Amino acid sequence: MIPVPDAPPSQPLNGSPVAWWRRWWRRLPPSRQDRFATLAPLFSVVLFLSAIVVAITYLRYEEIKREQEAVTRDVEYAQQRLRLRLLERQEQLMRLAREVDNRETSTEEFAFQAETLISQFPELLAISWVDARRTIVSSYASPSAPLALMRPLGSTMGVGETDGSFELARDLRQPIYSRPLGEQERHTTLMLQVPLTEQGRFAGTVMGEYSVDGLLRFGMPPEIMARYAVALLDDRGRVLAGSLQSSSDVLRLLPWSDQPLEHEAPVSPVGNGLILKAQGYRTSQDIVGTGFFWVIGALSALTVWMLLGTWRHTRRRVQAQQALVAETNFRRAMENSMLTGMRALDLQGRITYVNPAFCTMTGWTEAELVGRTAPFPYWPEDDHEQLAARLDDELCGRTTPGGFEVRVQRRDDGIFDARMYVSPLIDPKGHQTGWMTSVTDITEPKRIREELSASYERFTTVLESLDSAVSVAPLGSDEMLFANKMYRLWFGTRGQGHRHLVDLTSNQPTPSPDNGDAVDAFAGMPTETLTDAGAENAEVFVEELDRWMEVRTRYLTWVDGRLAQMVIASDITPRRNAETQAALQNERAQTASRLITMGEMASSVAHELNQPLTAISNYCNGMISRLNEQRITTDELLSALEKTARQAQRAGQIIQRIKAFVKRSEPNPMPSDVPTMVSNAIELADIELRRQQVRLSPYVAARLPSLMVDPILIEQVLINLLKNAGEAIAQAGRPPGERYVELRVGPRRQEEQEVVEFSVRDSGNGVPAEMIERIYEAFYSTKSEGMGIGLKLCRSIVESHHGRMRVENIYNGEAVVGCCFSFWIPVISRLQPEDAMPEPAATSLSDTERAR
Repeated sequence: MIPVPDAPPSQPLNGSPVAWWRRWWRRLPPSRQDRFATLAPLFSVVLFLSAIVVAITYLRYEEIKREQEAVTRDVEYAQQRLRLRLLERQEQLMRLAREVDNRETSTEEFAFQAETLISQFPELLAISWVDARRTIVSSYASPSAPLALMRPLGSTMGVGETDGSFELARDLRQPIYSRPLGEQERHTTLMLQVPLTEQGRFAGTVMGEYSVDGLLRFGMPPEIMARYAVALLDDRGRVLAGSLQSSSDVLRLLPWSDQPLEHEAPVSPVGNGLILKAQGYRTSQDIVGTGFFWVIGALSALTVWMLLGTWRHTRRRVQAQQALVAETNFRRAMENSMLTGMRALDLQGRITYVNPAFCTMTGWTEAELVGRTAPFPYWPEDDHEQLAARLDDELCGRTTPGGFEVRVQRRDDGIFDARMYVSPLIDPKGHQTGWMTSVTDITEPKRIREELSASYERFTTVLESLDSAVSVAPLGSDEMLFANKMYRLWFGTRGQGHRHLVDLTSNQPTPSPDNGDAVDAFAGMPTETLTDAGAENAEVFVEELDRWMEVRTRYLTWVDGRLAQMVIASDITPRRNAETQAALQNERAQTASRLITMGEMASSVAHELNQPLTAISNYCNGMISRLNEQRITTDELLSALEKTARQAQRAGQIIQRIKAFVKRSEPNPMPSDVPTMVSNAIELADIELRRQQVRLSPYVAARLPSLMVDPILIEQVLINLLKNAGEAIAQAGRPPGERYVELRVGPRRQEEQEVVEFSVRDSGNGVPAEMIERIYEAFYSTKSEGMGIGLKLCRSIVESHHGRMRVENIYNGEAVVGCCFSFWIPVISRLQPEDAMPEPAATSLSDTERAR
């Protein structure tokens, strides 16, 4: 509440009013005089602004009232114009109805008169003659009328089409207007039913249909349309014709500006079903009056602000004094709550101030320390000379910015380590009055630092004793951040060895080449994905050391925030040599297996070669005999020579196939045609199968993709599986009708990848269940004369091509009727070169056999 001085009496006792007010003013206390002198202008401005607001509001309300009366008057005038126009059309339709009642017009004449009325008055859309049974006797509709109003002669109107107006005209025997019909704006119609009578009985109606939009456009005075936004509404407030202003269309310069002035009135003789509504356009925004109001308001607000500023200025001294006391109390509370000890010395080395934290550290009270000179009671007896020298340096200004470490003795004779920082103590005039010292207890940080140092020594000892080279260097720099003993032994102390190992692994990000300062080239870049990633391994050959190295790299953030790369290089030369020897032994075993296979098939191959050689011998002996007897013609001789050549070619193909199969060569993965590999394997294995009287039934799916494999090794696997199948059938002693082997090759999907599966099914006795787990072991065989390396090599060959091999028995109920060996090779192999060969067109095996 704003204080107000005591009010004076209603009338002065004597003298002039001015003199009386002066005496009353002098009798007020000074504090009230100052307050009244400050608030009186404020009250004056507020009263003046209130008077301006009341005057402008009153004038505005008077103007709105006059404008509203003008809107009401114009709307009533427009409503009368619409009423007269509707009554004129109603009278014309009633005259037409009388002619129909008096039988003075025919249907043709009715249509002609209706056409004349519609052409003269555009708001009329259709005029119809309807009998008592709602049948259209005659009708004419405007060409612009909707299709629903073009009623054919003889059609019957529904009950809902007239909205009850037909029944009312029949019952009341007077013209009846319907409510506005139609849901679409601009297509709403108004129906007038004029009843017809014949000898006192109801004979139908003359029905006129108006366009509500036409009534507005042709019946509304133009001056009204120019000044107002006019619309025709139904009893639900729905706009049927015209348009009204929205609230967002009005620019409101004052917060209390009113909505547009409007008035509405029902249209006679239709009634409340059709309402005329008009809204006045805001032709002028009253910029002058509104601007005058805002100028007065701004000037008054400025005056109030200046008066308030003067009022605050008178209280500034008190507020400044209170702020100074609060600041002093705050600084004292801050010094008392600090955990860092504070000590002040004058220029002679006498203690002038200590804070509570310093007293807590030393155990001495402020009264016991202030005014003391060296030696101070918190100095240990053994360090007096050293601390006295430190004090002399401190008083002479010979101190380091990083402070110095000392020992401090507590009152209970305890000792703790502390670090002191010394700075000059300057008064407000800029003169030095002494020295301020801050004391921090560093006993615990010192202990932690010593433990970290010992841990670092242990960690360094472990790294130095590793048999692997460990190095850390920033990216894109030859600077070495760390290198252990093995790295220094192999590569020296410089960073070229680290960079060389990273280049060999091809895993080094390249920083910007224009970075010439010493700051990390990757500073500011998001490196979380690099440091969070796992280590990456690579095996490289270092020519300078003549060694194979397994290099593991990992990104890390160094202690100074730079992105660095750690490299761990281990010597794997002995392991690589062992792997090379193992690969060589595996290759020799594969070659030996092929030789063993051909040795086991030697008798069958000899029998196969004996047939073409016997035929060649017979052809040659026959030709010699007939040449001696001169009983051979040239054509017969050429025919015999051709047959001899074909038999020789057949024998050569058999020998060439055996030579290619047993030839020792390095594994050579290449894009290989699956039908060709299967055909080559069958060509050799079928010799042994025919000797054992086993029928081979091959099936190769069409359009198989090429495989990135060594074709000789895959053929070796197929030959071994087919030969084993034939031997299993022979060992089982199956009758001739059951001695068969099925070879099926087709596409499949295994382990989320596309593969080609090879399966060999025989009709033998299968593999005993207890032997299935050991069937792939080296030197384990189910045959008495077997060596136990065939299936082991087959599985190794398949897995070296990233495939898998399996075996399962074939059951008929509970009886084993055969065995199935299958393996698959992935279509997309890691051995596939970048420029893969196009897939060859697949050829069925039967076509290959016929070609062979």
